[in-house]
Amino acid sequence: MTDGPLGLLAELTHACPLACSYCSNPLELTKRSEELETDDWRRVLDQAADLGVLQGHFSGGEPLLRRDVVDLVAHASGLGMYTNLVTSAIGLSRTRAEALREAGLDHVQVSIQADEPVLSDRLAGISSFQKKIEAARLVKELDWPLTLNVVLHRQNIDRIEAILGWVEDLGADRVELANTQYYGWALRNRSALLPSREQLAHAEQVTREWRERLRGRTEVIYVIPDYYAEYPKPCMGGWGARQLVVGPEGNAFPCLAAHELPLPRASVREHELAWIWESSPLFSAFRGTDWMPDPCASCDRREVDLGGCRCQAFQLTGDMGRTDPVCVLSPDRHLVDEAVAAANAPDAPSSPGRSAREPVLVPVPELVPRPHRAD
Repeated sequence: MTDGPLGLLAELTHACPLACSYCSNPLELTKRSEELETDDWRRVLDQAADLGVLQGHFSGGEPLLRRDVVDLVAHASGLGMYTNLVTSAIGLSRTRAEALREAGLDHVQVSIQADEPVLSDRLAGISSFQKKIEAARLVKELDWPLTLNVVLHRQNIDRIEAILGWVEDLGADRVELANTQYYGWALRNRSALLPSREQLAHAEQVTREWRERLRGRTEVIYVIPDYYAEYPKPCMGGWGARQLVVGPEGNAFPCLAAHELPLPRASVREHELAWIWESSPLFSAFRGTDWMPDPCASCDRREVDLGGCRCQAFQLTGDMGRTDPVCVLSPDRHLVDEAVAAANAPDAPSSPGRSAREPVLVPVPELVPRPHRAD
């Protein structure tokens, strides 16, 4: 029997007021009428606790669009889980925030698109910048730990210094500067989102400087794009090793993007979570190292990166069992190299400048937005 998961990501809904062009949700979004009911989620949380889950992360879409989010947080908290709300902060009113505080919510993670309203609102698809800033301040006022999550890409990475200025102003306890990973909508928009080497070098230098400046006050996490790495990262700490995701419709997955893989579905409507985690074909498919082909099977790094990302392998090659093309040893590395070359070509899409907190008025590449689902 495998060890139980440490964390459960409960994607309560795909509905979201934003239309981010790098969204990790499926291209086909679950309808509100097909979402798990409150009692279903309570049952999932009970089963997760029995499996040993210690952390309950409530996400979406936008979890605040679920009327029962306070009840679900209270239920998870009552089971002894550390609870975390992953939110755009749209809809985080004082009344809702105080109810979540009373329910036992331990932590809030707010997404930030950029450091100023013009670019931020364009990337989010709606006017949202000021609401996010106000919500972040409310989180600190109510004495929650605050994480700011900034998805970096070609159109905002040059403004990383100004973004970190906002992080300092807001007194965030943690900031995740995570470069876009190219699945779903992000893959569709890759040519407009993948940064250049020059942009990454600048961002890494700025991050090092601000990490020292904020030492002891704010933890600064910076993640480079997979495409610029020499070796892949282990997916979620390993396929079916530490984390599980349950989507709005009840399907369970080892990671956020696995819904796109041609594997048998495992639904909490039909099976106990323990069976899904321990025995389902989906969670067993790429657990460990026995499934690996060469060059992974004979590589000294096979226990380190565990073959990399199955979803990335499938999206780029059509074969979920192949070596992650990010790896320099992969026979498909040329697919990544070609994308990187295009991002560094003289005619690559332009991006806004680096001026701190000035309105962004220059043209930026057109993006395909994720559809709004606020119903």
